[in-house]
Amino acid sequence: MGSLVVVGTDGSASSLDAVAAAAVEARRRRTGLRVVHAFTWPVLHYPVGGPLPPLSDADMHALTGPLMARAVDRARTAAPHVEVSRAVVAGDALTVLAGQSRAAQLVVVGSRGTGAFTGLLVGSTGVALAAHARCPVLVVRGRQDGTGPVLLGVDGSPAAQDAVAFAFDEASLRGTGLVALHAWTTWNVPVPQPPEDPAAPYAYGSGMLAQDEERLLAEAVAGCAERYPHVRVERRPLRAATRPALIDASRDAQLLVVGARGRGGFAGLLLGSVSQAVLHHAHCPVAVVRGAAGA
Repeated sequence: MGSLVVVGTDGSASSLDAVAAAAVEARRRRTGLRVVHAFTWPVLHYPVGGPLPPLSDADMHALTGPLMARAVDRARTAAPHVEVSRAVVAGDALTVLAGQSRAAQLVVVGSRGTGAFTGLLVGSTGVALAAHARCPVLVVRGRQDGTGPVLLGVDGSPAAQDAVAFAFDEASLRGTGLVALHAWTTWNVPVPQPPEDPAAPYAYGSGMLAQDEERLLAEAVAGCAERYPHVRVERRPLRAATRPALIDASRDAQLLVVGARGRGGFAGLLLGSVSQAVLHHAHCPVAVVRGAAGA
């Protein structure tokens, strides 16, 4: 990953909120901020497939200058000492921001843009970018008051270890505690290994499943807890469905961190159902972290 924080803006109120949040993230990381606008021809009302007039640098500045100026002003208001650069790149938002993510340590987007359908709870760019970016993606939605702990969704999968590390780092940068939540039911835990003795029962004994899931949660956060001894960690194992448990817990959090995919779901999916659900319904901003293998 690179050193910059990158934020996408399209002039919408949601994207300007994302710019402010990204500026604060850049300040926490002591790095620069790049404000990016993906420029597409349909915005100019030219027919698709028809001849396009030449566009000079002066024309580009005239068309995008006011939009970018508002975004840069918002960033400097939120974090006055952060170095802010700007980039206008031709292409659709997903392709442009996914490309920018190669040189970033974090990409930030708003939950809704100017092109979103009215009925959508979160824009398609945010969901797709979370599945394709080469670095963690922060989608700014819900409460943005910066109070409460960082909430981490833990499922114990190897691919989610990058999400665990990111959550501890965020809690450290924000000077707050971390709630590591692991929700489980008898339907979403791995099938137990067959016993060596064929006469032994092939099932969990009373209380064994809960103990195994509590152990899974403790092991998932143990390494990072040692590296971040100043971060107060609350381990919260719950016998509950994962999606509603995380969404409900996000009411009291300042950030929810999840992996892109967990130990459930179909192998071909780039973004799991839990990640998609919290992007649409969480009560606070959501960071989606793809594991190194996924990236």
